[in-house]
Amino acid sequence: MSPNGRLIVLTGPSGVGKDTVLHELFELDPTLAYCISYTTRPPRPGETDGVSYFFVDESAFRAMIDRDEFFEWSTVYGELKGRTFETVNSAIASGRDTVIKIDVQGADKVRARIGGRGTYIYLLPPSMEALEQRLIERATEDPASLRTRQELAVAELALKDTYDHQVVNDDARRAAQEIEAIIQVARSTSRGDGG
Repeated sequence: MSPNGRLIVLTGPSGVGKDTVLHELFELDPTLAYCISYTTRPPRPGETDGVSYFFVDESAFRAMIDRDEFFEWSTVYGELKGRTFETVNSAIASGRDTVIKIDVQGADKVRARIGGRGTYIYLLPPSMEALEQRLIERATEDPASLRTRQELAVAELALKDTYDHQVVNDDARRAAQEIEAIIQVARSTSRGDGG
């Protein structure tokens, strides 16, 4: 591992199973760190403040924007989400490779800020039908929000070729193993080029 950790940027449409795959990934490689984001959306069942996200209200989030505290931030489904310089920099400085779970907008901002010093992975559903079924089964959205997420997923999937790697989530464990292999290659490449 390099003296500074590498950012592993994981993106995918809503409902693709990013959290489930990450759970498997952290079991496979406990040396990975996770960079928690701030959000103004309310917690979903089972989510814990400071573990899943840092949950803050909009006024607190906007005050952080005004103080230029964010490494990146975006408006996603009407809610604000972002990561602070402090959380990103402390993760990288720890020397651990750090996973950021992020939407397409946020990934673009990370890429603009750090370029090739990150590994960009797009998590794909096995099919659009499977993605729509996962969103329905998750039962966290009202019909209008569900429709918005489905429409945005189509637009986001069109950007998959701009990522270094694409991994299909047909099975969470298998997808996590593929991501772990990608991270191992990135680590060996970093050691090889002195970075």
